[in-house]
Amino acid sequence: MDKEKENFIHGVFIDRRSFLKMTAAAAAALGLGSLSWPDSAEAAGKPAVLWLHGQECTGCTESVLSALDPDPRDVILDVVSIRYHETIMAASGYVAEEALEATILEGNYVLVMEGSIPNADDRYLYVAGKPLRITFLEAAQNAAAIIAIGACATYGGINGATVTRGLGVSDLVSGKPIVNLPGCPLKPTWFYGTLLYYLNNGTLPPLDSDLRPLAYFSRKVHQDCPRRFNFMQKNFLTDWNDPAQEGYCLFLKGCKGRWTRSDCSLTLWNEGANTCIKSNAPCAGCTEAVFYDGFSPLYTNGVIKGGMIP
Repeated sequence: MDKEKENFIHGVFIDRRSFLKMTAAAAAALGLGSLSWPDSAEAAGKPAVLWLHGQECTGCTESVLSALDPDPRDVILDVVSIRYHETIMAASGYVAEEALEATILEGNYVLVMEGSIPNADDRYLYVAGKPLRITFLEAAQNAAAIIAIGACATYGGINGATVTRGLGVSDLVSGKPIVNLPGCPLKPTWFYGTLLYYLNNGTLPPLDSDLRPLAYFSRKVHQDCPRRFNFMQKNFLTDWNDPAQEGYCLFLKGCKGRWTRSDCSLTLWNEGANTCIKSNAPCAGCTEAVFYDGFSPLYTNGVIKGGMIP
């Protein structure tokens, strides 16, 4: 049976050319242009994926599903086999939980964790009558690799600053391949690029000390900020309603771009349409481990927990 007919039987038609275009786009973001995509596409297969939700707003799922290139439908239906995802799966109740348990027993899957895990008391989050912490640890034990997506799943995020004292994946798991894709929410290209890298190489991309892919988190937002010229000229925005200050640096309004590593200012969001600073919102530093607690209050100049940012 040829590949095109097989893909149609799987429930979606995606020809070889479209698939290669999709994987090449994701690879380019990670600097993988030298790979032989025809060979890697054949080898990719349909690995199992478990996607768990902790303390979160589902914003990262919404971000990943809103991507335009690659089309999320192609990835979900033809590239991977998502066995469990509370937001998009058709199954519910006992049927859904049985699928989760069966996949955990099978092992060797990619575990995607969205949201933090309560640390103050397990009773803060139960799913299907069971503490989320227990389910997560069981799933992590048999996973081939773990992708933590969003600020909450990586470093605790907003929930880390609440009474639940939410923790990130690497706070609870060690000895497993873990990649952190922070952000509130994360950018879709970070997830798809990392996933395709793993499928083609069987390993995670080069990471920094905070377990973030260097390809996306090696430069500070400030380095490529469209308002950097005004920063150098000491043109700082003080009055949102003054037309003369349009485009001024947002440092005095709490911008954390000088201490935040991500490619937001380089590639922008929504297929290059916009980014926080470009839309007049100061960078909140949502890709850093100190977010949210350490960078709050967000709209105060230079404040970090414990004193002023140097």
